[in-house]
Amino acid sequence: MPQPKLTLYTRPDCPPCDWLKTWLRERDLAFEEHDVSTDKLAVFQLVRTYKSQSTPTLVIGDQVLIGFEPEKIEAALNESSTNTDPSPANQTK
Repeated sequence: MPQPKLTLYTRPDCPPCDWLKTWLRERDLAFEEHDVSTDKLAVFQLVRTYKSQSTPTLVIGDQVLIGFEPEKIEAALNESSTNTDPSPANQTK
């Protein structure tokens, strides 16, 4: 089953950011990281597009998760994987 796209907004000196990156790597989940302390476009996306002013912010498909809450992340990953499954059982008629 394909992995959903993961986009992570972080900043240095953010322990929850480090915990989340470690958590994702331990599960072999690829993610695109944006450091909001050096990337002005990332700040714009974080605030305007995702309505967040906090790090870490993890975007999974169309879901935005703020902070490091493994249970919520697992649920979002499971839901996103289910929604991207091309099997006939998951297609709408």
